[in-house]
Amino acid sequence: MAKKTRTDEEEIEFSSGLAAFEAKHFSRAMQLLSPFANDGDAHAQHMLAIMYQNGLGTVVNPMQAVKMMKASAEQDFPIAQHGLGFMYMQGECLEKNAEKAVEWFEKAASHGLQGSLTTLAMMYDQGDGVPQNKEKAKELYKKAGFEDLA
Repeated sequence: MAKKTRTDEEEIEFSSGLAAFEAKHFSRAMQLLSPFANDGDAHAQHMLAIMYQNGLGTVVNPMQAVKMMKASAEQDFPIAQHGLGFMYMQGECLEKNAEKAVEWFEKAASHGLQGSLTTLAMMYDQGDGVPQNKEKAKELYKKAGFEDLA
């Protein structure tokens, strides 16, 4: 989906929603960011997913958390790809699935996301959900900037 250009007023609303989230005013963040998420904005969808997942400004809603996280991740939003991988890895909000976790961590890692590179490295190092592969783990640790673990 092509990124929609926002008007100045919309940009203020969006920025205010992010500021409300950062200030832990989650009900206000939900109110301000929901229209953007419903309009397909990947960043807003990711923020709502976090709020639904953790009951911030709303009741915990695993179905909405997964819906929003997937919608964001499918738009190639790296931090949402990592978040979806984590949901699959931990079995949080949906059924645990190591293969899908690896798939989403790899997508996020392709953007250079250090957390995904490190998580994948640990999974390969320990053989957690993937065949153990110490060499691949070292390669991923190195990409993540952890020379001492490579």
